[in-house]
Amino acid sequence: MGKGARRKGPGKAGKRKVRDVFVARPFEGLAAEPELIALREFVPSATAPLPVKEAGDRTVTLASVLPVAAAAMVRGETGEILIGMQVQTRSSDISRDLGRALRWALDAEPGQVLSVPDTTSEPQPGERLQDLLDPDVELEVELHSDFGWWLADDAQATGEVAMSLERANAAIMPTERVRQGAYWTLAGSKAHLRWVWPADENRLLQALARLSAAGELSLGEGSRYAGSFRAHGLLVPVWDLDAEAHAREWAEPAEQLATRLESALASLGDKPLDAAERRARDGLIGRQLTLR
Repeated sequence: MGKGARRKGPGKAGKRKVRDVFVARPFEGLAAEPELIALREFVPSATAPLPVKEAGDRTVTLASVLPVAAAAMVRGETGEILIGMQVQTRSSDISRDLGRALRWALDAEPGQVLSVPDTTSEPQPGERLQDLLDPDVELEVELHSDFGWWLADDAQATGEVAMSLERANAAIMPTERVRQGAYWTLAGSKAHLRWVWPADENRLLQALARLSAAGELSLGEGSRYAGSFRAHGLLVPVWDLDAEAHAREWAEPAEQLATRLESALASLGDKPLDAAERRARDGLIGRQLTLR
């Protein structure tokens, strides 16, 4: 795509500064919340059909990252809309940023690119993802081993796109989806499972503590609970795994852990944490990780 086809987003001339109100959990209310967070934060190369209410017969695809970290683009060959999750700028409400990018793409011409999201315009009704998507539909994520899907069939990357493609392919780490919101990643000689749970942070921490006190927090032999990090209002538990085991070997243990964790969450209303579980919770609080 030539430079003339690029859009830098709406201009700032004549616009007054708008006070941003930080949205701690921007994807709340969407069944796809765990996948949206995973695609935004740590899944390297993935796409998913986006259930847009107003798309008509147009194809809309959500992507972990687009060439040169663009916010949105419309393929010149097919008119397919691509929305990028991992971008270089953001406002106080990521859901609004994505909604604006989607609105732009629905009106854009084939070949146009939105380089950066609109983070400065005054908020308008109906421009968040919650307004534009079917809230009950989960994402069907497809993982890719590289970023070749950036290009149309038989197309050759040139210029900025070629450099971006080279850098992106060089940085990619093997990643597999184990279940909703849960991704296995091989990082050099270590493997990890990062698991986005759509539950209140405090309640999830208590449930994890209940399992920890009972000795039921691991995924079995070759696994160790490493800690957790926060991402867009949710707590993301992380396990260190045996790097020699394939990702599919953790699918059944993950399902079993999910059942135990759901039971622990359900039990919190009737049975507060006992002394041992409170000590376990305090220990878990001290095991906070940084994502990068």
